[in-house]
Amino acid sequence: MTQNSGVPDMRWDGWGDPAKATGKLPGGVKLLLTAVLGHRPRRAEQIALADVELTTPPLDAADVRALAAAVGAEHVRTDHEARVLHAGGKSTPDLARRRARTQAAPGAVVLPGSEAGVATVLRVAAERGLAVVPFGGGTAVTGGLAPDAGEHRAAISLDLRRLAGLERLDDVSGEATFWAGTRAPAAEAALAEHGFELGHFPQSFEFASLGGFAAMRSSGQNSAGYGRFDAMVTGLRVVTPTGTLDLGRAPGSAAGPDLLRLFLGSEGAFGVITQVRLRVHELPAERFLDAFTFPDFRSGADALRHVVQAGTGPTVIRLSDEAETAVSLAQVGSIGKALAKGCTAVVLHEGPAELARARRAATTAVLTAAGGRPASRALAESWEHGRFDGPYLRDTLLEHGVFAETLETATTWSNLHVLRTAVTEALASGLGAAGAKHRVLCHVSHVYPTGASLYFTVVAGLTGDLAAAWEPVKARVNDAIMTAGGTISHHHGVGTDHAPWLRHELGEHGARLLRAMKNELDPAGIMNPGTLLTRT
Repeated sequence: MTQNSGVPDMRWDGWGDPAKATGKLPGGVKLLLTAVLGHRPRRAEQIALADVELTTPPLDAADVRALAAAVGAEHVRTDHEARVLHAGGKSTPDLARRRARTQAAPGAVVLPGSEAGVATVLRVAAERGLAVVPFGGGTAVTGGLAPDAGEHRAAISLDLRRLAGLERLDDVSGEATFWAGTRAPAAEAALAEHGFELGHFPQSFEFASLGGFAAMRSSGQNSAGYGRFDAMVTGLRVVTPTGTLDLGRAPGSAAGPDLLRLFLGSEGAFGVITQVRLRVHELPAERFLDAFTFPDFRSGADALRHVVQAGTGPTVIRLSDEAETAVSLAQVGSIGKALAKGCTAVVLHEGPAELARARRAATTAVLTAAGGRPASRALAESWEHGRFDGPYLRDTLLEHGVFAETLETATTWSNLHVLRTAVTEALASGLGAAGAKHRVLCHVSHVYPTGASLYFTVVAGLTGDLAAAWEPVKARVNDAIMTAGGTISHHHGVGTDHAPWLRHELGEHGARLLRAMKNELDPAGIMNPGTLLTRT
């Protein structure tokens, strides 16, 4: 196994690399905040990590000794900094809680360096009544990394960063086996040395782990071309409190139900994914990045439907609504400049040069026939240049007293506009009830022959306890999604935030089946309590 290299710890109170967190708002964004929210941004007082008071104590000496016997004393950390860094995920409510002077944290951070070490930690935790929260890159945004001990004495964070590296590459079959703690940039770098890539680029790419992608059923920005992460997975090894599973024997099988799929999206509630086998492809020889505009969201969405149903093969295709198009221009300093009106689509084709050109021509023909007009390539380049930077802007807004958060869902093409209207209205009514001026942005982030996902960004003038103020608004939105026929999550996962609505989506019988699976694999209930499944 090799270590992840060049990946810094994320900020304890925000997203990403501390060196990239400037705390400065672009001038165009300041103007929009004043115009839309009536808000003059003022940077709030920052709290130092050392000033945070933890309300949960570190593990006692006997627990630490038992865990140290499993992974080595140097890999069981109970210091203040390690515990704060593992005190949750990176949603806006997570960060609002993180920036408070008092907060909960895991009793210890445990860093196993082998699969056997993971198994021993789970055995010790079950014997000693400790809850286990698996931790990959720490990028989760639905509450699944909260240090919740549930019915147990304390919670530990099981950080998999040492369980990392490329284990095997089968360049004939196009499969690569990685240890689950491998960060995405390290995985791509290792594959590139052999002329391959995975091509999975969610917004969390710079910090997320491959095991986290599998556990959350991640979907990357290149999903139109390469599929979701769960479609890339050909095998898993999973350590559960009752045993280890090695799943995925052949590219296709009719040997009963596919147990592999039961662990994709399991979010650490059933066990710990330790190894991931993935479909990979040769590095693309050519890339063509384009932008198109449409007069409105409905015509743009219809154009995307025609493209995916015709199978013209773009790697990326996404559509921003009118509001998001305008704000995106503000972010790149172009507010007031007529680079685009209406809605903007970004399209990428890549692969062998001749094939990529042919696909580009086919997609362009479909989009123009559906009313699209080629736009400045600068729009697409701006998106590509900043596609991993959205959370940094979210944090800067939060530091200046502006609430910003995202949520997503998916449905069929025939129901897409019904769902978009329902979510937008739920946000408007919820934020209105809270007395908050707001702006709602939306884009189609992923497409399928039968439907698409909708990704919403909310900017609002919420005040006071932001997590508490957002909770009833988010509940109203989740209810609206269920009523309008959407899924409670397309790619952010369930965590604790969405767990009460998963029962609605699966039905009572489906929820009982998941509960039965957890009871079989985790009879003591130590794995990530409250995540995925509610306790009742």
